[in-house]
Amino acid sequence: MPPEECSSLVALQLEPLKSACYILPDSHLGDTMHFNLKRRIMDATGISRALSRLASEIVERNKGMSDLLLVGIRRRGVPLAEKIADKIEQLEGKRPPTGQLDITLYRDDLSTVGPRPVVNKTDIPADITDSTIVLVDDVLYTGRTVRAAMDELVDFGRPRRVELAVLIDRGHRELPIQADYVGKKVQTSDAEIVKVMLKEYDEEEQVIVVENE
Repeated sequence: MPPEECSSLVALQLEPLKSACYILPDSHLGDTMHFNLKRRIMDATGISRALSRLASEIVERNKGMSDLLLVGIRRRGVPLAEKIADKIEQLEGKRPPTGQLDITLYRDDLSTVGPRPVVNKTDIPADITDSTIVLVDDVLYTGRTVRAAMDELVDFGRPRRVELAVLIDRGHRELPIQADYVGKKVQTSDAEIVKVMLKEYDEEEQVIVVENE
């Protein structure tokens, strides 16, 4: 399907799936890329239910929320951390603090990003020494993003424990990193791309699997 036949975000014809076309921003290039839709993994309700379960598991494992700090990895890990914090507040009557990390300068592939990489805000609300940090990201893939986030975290102190919560675990790890809390495990090929779409950035809230055109 030619790109001009797609809507600004998504063509509504989902049968057959490969006829659907997505036009999504590329986070590194600041441009748009065109994808063929393979399948939809979650809708907005499914995302909300998964986050509710993650919130419950985080509270149960940590026996409450004492010294708990949720830190989202930019971009989509940040709104996910905020949503989980909201759901913990519904459970516990108190909202845990949240922060955000931009891992750009800690990436092991920084030289491939471009000569002038865009560095966004990192905001850690307090000294993290002796805190329990729950890193939050949208998709766990090779593990390199999480490794970079942990490298950056130690610049802010020495936490008692660091845990990882992800909405989607798609496998294909290149580093020995596993999530403590997983919304959904999805089998994918290397050619496929998992896109988490959230209302903070996208017109529609869902998780889809796409391939490059």
